[in-house]
Amino acid sequence: STAEFDVRPGGEVHSFSRSLGDYSCTFTYSAQGGTNEQWQMNVGVSEDNGLFSCSIWRPQGKSYLFFTQFKAEVKGAKIEYAMAYSQAAVGAQSDVPLKQEEFEITETTVSHREGKFRFELSKLLIVAKTPRDEL
Repeated sequence: STAEFDVRPGGEVHSFSRSLGDYSCTFTYSAQGGTNEQWQMNVGVSEDNGLFSCSIWRPQGKSYLFFTQFKAEVKGAKIEYAMAYSQAAVGAQSDVPLKQEEFEITETTVSHREGKFRFELSKLLIVAKTPRDEL
């Protein structure tokens, strides 16, 4: 399921969340710069219920806001893979990942790394393993 939300500048901390069954994804950030930008969050569960995915991105491909912080957090699952991008794919352009030192990944979060993050963010991608009981 995909939901649109506004990323708002002004320096305050804002959050946007989506849930799907037992799982949820929350994007928390603060940004400076121009005007509101329309972003999207998509959450999904694999057919076998083994993976929960959350992606957050700006459909236009690039955000012109200056992000002072960001964090995406999943609940109900543990992160297997996560990536953050300064630019999202659009047309012939491909995703441009952040440098590894700019962000950090834990079992449940992907977030900026203070002092290393260069304030550019346009997409976050998380794939997390669900604690599915083996039958």
